[in-house]
Amino acid sequence: MTEPLAISFTETDLETVAEASGVVVVFAESGRNLGLAGRRVNRLTHGALKRAVESEAFAKLDHGSALRLEWPAGMAAELVLLVSLPRRCEISVARKAGATIARALGAKGGLVLAESHARAAEVSFGLALRAYRFNYHSAETPAYGPVRFMANNPEKLAQEAQPLAALAEGVFFTRDLVNEPANILTTSDFAARLAAMQELGLDVEILEEADLETLGMRALLAVGQGSESPSKVVVMKWNGGAEEPPLALIGKGVVFDTGGISIKPGAGMEEMTMDMGGAGTVAGVMRTLALRKARANVVGIVGLVENMPDGRAQRPGDIVTSAKGVTIEVINTDAEGRLVLADVLWYAQEHFAPRAMIDLATLTGAVIVGLGHDNAGVFSNDDGFAGDLLKAARQEGEGAWPLPLQPSYDRLIKSRLADIKNSAGRPAGAITAATFLKHFVAPEVPWCHIDIAGVALPPTETELAPKGPTGWGVMTLNRLIADKFEG
Repeated sequence: MTEPLAISFTETDLETVAEASGVVVVFAESGRNLGLAGRRVNRLTHGALKRAVESEAFAKLDHGSALRLEWPAGMAAELVLLVSLPRRCEISVARKAGATIARALGAKGGLVLAESHARAAEVSFGLALRAYRFNYHSAETPAYGPVRFMANNPEKLAQEAQPLAALAEGVFFTRDLVNEPANILTTSDFAARLAAMQELGLDVEILEEADLETLGMRALLAVGQGSESPSKVVVMKWNGGAEEPPLALIGKGVVFDTGGISIKPGAGMEEMTMDMGGAGTVAGVMRTLALRKARANVVGIVGLVENMPDGRAQRPGDIVTSAKGVTIEVINTDAEGRLVLADVLWYAQEHFAPRAMIDLATLTGAVIVGLGHDNAGVFSNDDGFAGDLLKAARQEGEGAWPLPLQPSYDRLIKSRLADIKNSAGRPAGAITAATFLKHFVAPEVPWCHIDIAGVALPPTETELAPKGPTGWGVMTLNRLIADKFEG
């Protein structure tokens, strides 16, 4: 997988700043005097840094943004980056500052004069996230040099940064999975990558098609029956807590979605390699929990299928029986993700009796129409649980917005021939998809469904990610688990 940027923490030694190559970063706050490190750089640059801090341009900067002093006289560095960062700032501002530093980096890396800034660890985290580069299939992707944080107490800073480094690796794992093309990330390859996490302490089980048939997962199997890639369910268990039921995380893992017989338009279909984004997020969370030795019991279950048109593929009008026993009329074979999730949700409840469940899926284009690419859509049968999830998302700066799940929507998915149908057309498309899933969740189990179709692979870069997959949800769910499920 993509390795996070090499970041180290060393004791403050201002005598070596003049020889530092690449980018030298100084934190400052408008209207305040420069610290020791800033004064050292100001002397080396013959007063240029002080003039910059006192300038109108610096005063107008948003916190976390920076002024650039190119090729500073008196220093070996190619750039001094003057970052507007208050001594007391929100986590989001510190991470933004880290992302600003990442955008300025080159092959020679950099030196961050962190001194005793209270949010230096969060700066390093934002820097690592924004410096992500997926370069497995191109020799042209530029590499960043290492970054050194010079701090008054480097041991303490390294300790604060350690769990954030685990989180960055989880995010990177998710981004890598979403980036991989479908001819490489087949269902078998995906399962093998998850099985490899047994080395981290996860207990991983792979359910093959024969197992799924025995379990009655005919809704899931119907989605993949037109593909040469075998359908699978992968169960990942992290048992870090006391003897208590686990939190269950469920992910949609459609490694490629043509739409099946209800085939999608050709334009943009290449992006359907991202239709396993929910499963990717679950995998990234499980990796994070193992790396940081979370004191919680969590099971991550992903349904891995490929939706292809073929002589064996399911057709519009087919009726399939789910693992729960609910019959489903297939109106549109491109509404396939909910069929996968239906069986996996039921399996999670039957085999693990979870204290709560969260599923994630790139489920509908309708959620993009409603919320764009800034927010995931959140549906729930428990307002308190949904509130905890939304709070975690706000704390991590990942956009999420609650959407309704009223009983009145049930009539829209009523089928003439079966118990329910898998599509009700365009009106309230994201809501009727969530309503479909609700039929496979026991009312007493707190549950959230998160539609991440708009945030998993936005069309432009984001604050903490270059253009491409964001790894949305890994930070939110890690925060939720740390706050609500760890003893």
